[in-house]
Amino acid sequence: MSTEAKPFLKWAGGKGQLLNQLSEHLPARIHREPFTYIEPFVGGGAMLFFMLQHFGNVKRAIINDVNEDLILAYQTIKNDVEALICRLKAVEKDYLKIDPNQRSNLFYEIRERYNQHIGDNIERVSQLLFLNKTCFNGLYRVNKKGLFNVPFGKYANPTICNAEVLRADSQLLQSAKVEICQGDYTQTLEHVDGLTFFYLDPPYRPLDATSSFTAYAKGDFNDDDQRELADFCHQLSDRGCLWMESNADCSAKNPEDTFFEDLYRNYRIERVYASRFINANPNKRGKLTELLIKNYE
Repeated sequence: MSTEAKPFLKWAGGKGQLLNQLSEHLPARIHREPFTYIEPFVGGGAMLFFMLQHFGNVKRAIINDVNEDLILAYQTIKNDVEALICRLKAVEKDYLKIDPNQRSNLFYEIRERYNQHIGDNIERVSQLLFLNKTCFNGLYRVNKKGLFNVPFGKYANPTICNAEVLRADSQLLQSAKVEICQGDYTQTLEHVDGLTFFYLDPPYRPLDATSSFTAYAKGDFNDDDQRELADFCHQLSDRGCLWMESNADCSAKNPEDTFFEDLYRNYRIERVYASRFINANPNKRGKLTELLIKNYE
């Protein structure tokens, strides 16, 4: 049995656990007709890999993210996966043979090299995957200077190099004619081609003052950015595109906070149930609802 393609990184807000629910809300037309699939905020890629493996009628797939290192990882896995696997296997071997009480030294050494941009592209992607597999909670977070600042995670036997998954991801990215872009999400508008379906998974609006614990790139995605994203969605509708957006269910936390209900009042808003796994406080992990906004029935 061949290995299924799936996210190669643990990504805060990743949609792996929601795929069954999200699939129930996909537009009917894409089950019947060839279409272009676009993800302006690709993140960990759970939805991307699901769509490519369940819809043989995807003509083109365009993925984009503002995070340069994330996009470099996709490009490297697509085009040079064996060199990446070789590098990851070497660092995994070095890491696992170290006394567990001393492993943090190698972690912080690699984190420093990563933040100083030391090494070629293969090295940089291997550093990213290593840090993701060995840092606290597998969280990707940078400070306002763009420096990765997640501390060491005490895992007994982490899998740093999952060669089978990396090869499956590479094969799918090559065979599906995936175009990989880096930059502002608005540039994806130029790739609209016939029947086009957008899945938008932007940085979520915080539920409260303490819940905004991640930054995927320098700068925040504030309320003005959320309004600009809504304007972008209006443009998609005007172009005849189908789109679905995931975001935080702020009114579930505070019934008076109807930010998204007001912003997307002309569209259909559904709710799905998600589990929050990444939180420093275990008592704050658990079930919560997320919004699913779409411009179709």
